[in-house]
Amino acid sequence: MPLSPRNARDPIGWCLGITALFLMLALWRVSMPPKYYFDEVHYVPAALKLLDLIPANREHPMFGKEVIAACIHFLEDRPLAWRLGPVLSGTLGLFGFSRLIWHLSRRRAATLAATALLATNCMWFVQSRIAMLDMMEAGMCMVGLWQFAAALRARSTGGARVHLVLSGIALGLSLGAKWSSAPALMMPGLAFLILRIRERGVFIVGRKGAGPIKGVSLAEATLWLGLFPLAVYWLTFLPAMFYTDRPINPLNFIGHHEYMIKLQDSVRKPHPYQSQWYQWIVNWRVIWYLFKDIDGAQRGIVMIGNPFSMLAGLVALLWGLWAMLFRRRYDALALIVLYAACLAMWALNGKPVQFYYHYLLSGAFLMGLMGLWLDVLWQRRDRWRLVATGSMVLSLLMFAVFYPIISATPLPYKDAYNFWMWLPTWR
Repeated sequence: MPLSPRNARDPIGWCLGITALFLMLALWRVSMPPKYYFDEVHYVPAALKLLDLIPANREHPMFGKEVIAACIHFLEDRPLAWRLGPVLSGTLGLFGFSRLIWHLSRRRAATLAATALLATNCMWFVQSRIAMLDMMEAGMCMVGLWQFAAALRARSTGGARVHLVLSGIALGLSLGAKWSSAPALMMPGLAFLILRIRERGVFIVGRKGAGPIKGVSLAEATLWLGLFPLAVYWLTFLPAMFYTDRPINPLNFIGHHEYMIKLQDSVRKPHPYQSQWYQWIVNWRVIWYLFKDIDGAQRGIVMIGNPFSMLAGLVALLWGLWAMLFRRRYDALALIVLYAACLAMWALNGKPVQFYYHYLLSGAFLMGLMGLWLDVLWQRRDRWRLVATGSMVLSLLMFAVFYPIISATPLPYKDAYNFWMWLPTWR
């Protein structure tokens, strides 16, 4: 990780400002539509049954449904309650992402650019406003990675240990929401091991005070980044251990997961909006979450990536590979590994029915790479500075242009959606 420049100032205030703006925009008319849409038909009823300890949606872990159920318990069964958990998780995840980029890069402009890019990459916004499990998973994943990066930057062993504990909790909760984040959740422990080997060679056990965090041994790191998150993950199943019908045996960890995998593998019926990982990269196949006449107006919500930043991010990915190989940019390396690991999970697992929202985490790390790339361009004294500024402006402008069709804003007439359908595959 690069050393902090003497004049580097933590932009935490600006990060909080961007996060607050995102929260306000995400909450604006979040109760529209007033009925379930897309996969809310699965997860909200499952959360309602969870309040009565009735089993439902057993193919997925528990934490995401517990968050939705808790909001319903305190705010009653209404749209705001269904969607408040994802909104807050998306907001927390956005702030966690901003802190992750800061701790990785120590670059003020890169941090602010990456945070704004993620807030406006459309995917993060849309998924933060629907009662699905993905945002609880992604938000906690970002918090876990942030806390691990903060542990590496901590100035004392005690402070680092606190960050490791918080990282372990967040990693466990992320996995407890959905398994999609599993590749990213493995990275902190793997990074600690690699950094330990880099300093000590193959003799990773030995000298006191060695390793990336002085005073934290490999065994302790294994506890906080490996065993502890698994324990937190299994604790999220506690309500299911008291189901009125077929409760989970707390000692049957492996058996229950074999059952969950069997249920997930049973979903093979083709879906009109299913897609493949190589289509996600180029923003080729979107998902219409909603297109319906509601309260006298035609409204739509389409799960789409920002048409500019999600493609410009691929240029940043190529720059990141070059910077990693020839400029020893370990911040770029970290984001490339996270991007590739999350994408490879879907490219290799053979699950027949996949969707664009499975690109949520990879798309977020891509925005981090674009932030690093724009920061490099801004440091130049030629026309490339204008390219960087223009890219940032275009990204924000494109989000504003697509906002009506990702937020259920009333459309002037039914066929107005054609304005945003630039590709046949977006229909």
